[in-house]
Amino acid sequence: METLRVVELYSGIGGMHSALKESGIPAQVVAAIDINTTANQIYKHNFPDTPLWNKTIEGISLDDFNKLSFDMILMSPPCQPFTRIGLQGDIRDSRTKSFLYILDLLPRLCKLPRFILLENVKGFESSSARELLVKTLKECGYTFKEVMVSPTSVGIPNSRLRYFMIAKISPEDFSSQKILDAFPHPAEGDSPEQPTVLSSTHPAACQPEEEMQHDHFLYKLETGTELQRKMKQNSVQSVRMVQDFLEPQMEVNLEHYLLPPKTLLRYALILDIVQPTCRRSTCFTKGYGRYVEGTGSVLQCCMETEMQSVFAGLDQCSEEEKLQRLSTLKLRYFTPREVANLMGFPQSFSFPEQITSKQQYKVLGNSLNVVVVSRLLQLLVS
Repeated sequence: METLRVVELYSGIGGMHSALKESGIPAQVVAAIDINTTANQIYKHNFPDTPLWNKTIEGISLDDFNKLSFDMILMSPPCQPFTRIGLQGDIRDSRTKSFLYILDLLPRLCKLPRFILLENVKGFESSSARELLVKTLKECGYTFKEVMVSPTSVGIPNSRLRYFMIAKISPEDFSSQKILDAFPHPAEGDSPEQPTVLSSTHPAACQPEEEMQHDHFLYKLETGTELQRKMKQNSVQSVRMVQDFLEPQMEVNLEHYLLPPKTLLRYALILDIVQPTCRRSTCFTKGYGRYVEGTGSVLQCCMETEMQSVFAGLDQCSEEEKLQRLSTLKLRYFTPREVANLMGFPQSFSFPEQITSKQQYKVLGNSLNVVVVSRLLQLLVS
């Protein structure tokens, strides 16, 4: 196969570029485009030979795009207009302006790219932006498939359910079965974690929300249903253990990542705690390391202490006793390198020295799972 010329829009730290390399497809990224200066420093550090354009997408003319003469577009447009916890401004949100510009530009290109891959959050599948995307692709003669996939489907113990679209200029449609075969989801496990090929007519209907039952609370403010779900996830043998993704202890000062006493006292009951032998962790967001609630799991380092004994009757204890008990678990944040590992970034990927841990967590939280995208690229081009 000849070398494909690829344009990487919203390039961030280079998750798409890493996936492209991982896929083994002969390709050259002829332009990576992003305005985030921190992300651009990291991208340049890892891909020094790739032309990096620090420009807004809508500031690039049709003529400039035509000169690139590209075969593939990789893109992960801003997700904030579509997140379930956000305002869901959709196409009314100013952050979708650049994406709408791309849709306007696509039919006017001298040469349509043969392949397109798009990633976004769950919620995009029921948006007006997605409707406009589908309309544009159909008018341009693309065939496409939409799928919801989480890294657990490729054996990585991390939940990060995302919407993907793969499109190609070809009368031959994608095989839904081939897509499902590329993501051999666990036979047991949490149904929203299983890959779902969406129907182009009713995409939202194909991915039901998980219904949490109103059950009595156990220790750590977890319902019986939640506990059962976590135990089920931990029993899936096709998913690797968290310990496979951890840094060697001698290489990092783990004391630096221990949860501070204030955080332990305030948030102990809502922490998502995982152990090295677990086969699950929650989605890491850009607030990880600064905020606790809903930003990602923390790791229990001391396995001699039983979690249940620590949390039993904890709310009746004095602050001093609470802290004493909680400290025995040695709870810590995952390091940025460990988060990168769980997001499928290769060992060759690194951060420049001047990038702080806080910045590393933030850009990783905005990135994507490299292994999942790599599998989709292989399907797209095969």
